[in-house]
Amino acid sequence: MKKILLLGVVLALAGVGPIIFPLAQSGHGTMPIFATRVLLPAVVGLVLIALLNRNTWPALTRDILGGVAAGALATVALELIRIPGFELGYMPGNLPRLMGVLLLDRFAQGPSTASDVIGWAYHFWNGASFGVIFAIALGTKWRWLGAAFGVVVGLGFLVSPVVMSLGVGMFGLEFSVGFPITVLLAHLAFGLVLGILAQRFTGVHSSRLFWWIDDR
Repeated sequence: MKKILLLGVVLALAGVGPIIFPLAQSGHGTMPIFATRVLLPAVVGLVLIALLNRNTWPALTRDILGGVAAGALATVALELIRIPGFELGYMPGNLPRLMGVLLLDRFAQGPSTASDVIGWAYHFWNGASFGVIFAIALGTKWRWLGAAFGVVVGLGFLVSPVVMSLGVGMFGLEFSVGFPITVLLAHLAFGLVLGILAQRFTGVHSSRLFWWIDDR
């Protein structure tokens, strides 16, 4: 029971990064406040849990650190599709840049070097967070689950307040048909790479939520 509760805490902490942007865009807070009061403590919490359990539950430490690495690297695959899609005009804006502007509260002034760095760091952290969630919740036994996971994340983004706040309608179809195609292909690439790397970095294992006794 203690392990299940700890897994719940880890998943909640990992979910903070991806959720604060949609919450802010739906008017439930601001990115600077979310970042300082929620996101940073969540990052510190994940790191502490990984370090404190490296001897008592090494599998959890591997899932956290390996999931972070796999998710961050898989984000590169996502960007290899998203950036060309943006440059070809299929997307209305550069989301990492927008994230940085919102995080540093520079909407009136516009982007800066610092906001771009912060925005990209947050973007990659979101990928890392999904890596942790995937490794723990779904496990790495079947790499193809990564592809399915990526598509689900992409669909979630398309119906999120983030897309609605861009004024492009549900699934971004009011902007272009290329919008949802770019998003789904990018997240499919993310998931494919995530499934491969998570298995390599954390080992082959089933979902920790359902097979928490198995510490291999």
